[in-house]
Amino acid sequence: MRLGIVSDSHGHVELTRPAIRMLDSLDVERVLHCGDIGSAEVVEMFAQWPTDFVFGNCDYNHADLGSAIEAAGQTCHGVFGSLEIAGRRIALLHSDDRRQFDEVCTNGEWDLVCYGHTHRAKLEHCGETLVLNPGAIYRANPHSIAIVELPELTATIVNL
Repeated sequence: MRLGIVSDSHGHVELTRPAIRMLDSLDVERVLHCGDIGSAEVVEMFAQWPTDFVFGNCDYNHADLGSAIEAAGQTCHGVFGSLEIAGRRIALLHSDDRRQFDEVCTNGEWDLVCYGHTHRAKLEHCGETLVLNPGAIYRANPHSIAIVELPELTATIVNL
């Protein structure tokens, strides 16, 4: 299964369009959004895939944004998502809570940790856990997303 991982769109529809086109061209089957979504309009842009969202520190109105995610037929995990996809355990969070982020990366419970917040793409291992920040759709140079192949658990940063 091919996952698309995105983060930090901050409600910017025009900057999200290239990410949508790239995800489409790479034939992803599901998308994970690591927070700082920013608007219902951005949520709607991911309609062609099953998409899992978590809130970031700039997602101020959780109730309205959560309602927009649910209305779009997508999944809202609040501030932390615990998923199992293709036999892999995946943690989805924004990482603005540093204590929680450090715990998730080091406790050995997860095969993959997907996070955002820093606006910097990063791919590293913490023990057996693959820790991935896809970079950001907004306020990054370059703007980027990531692709993860499951169950193999290989990841690639893709510049937009």
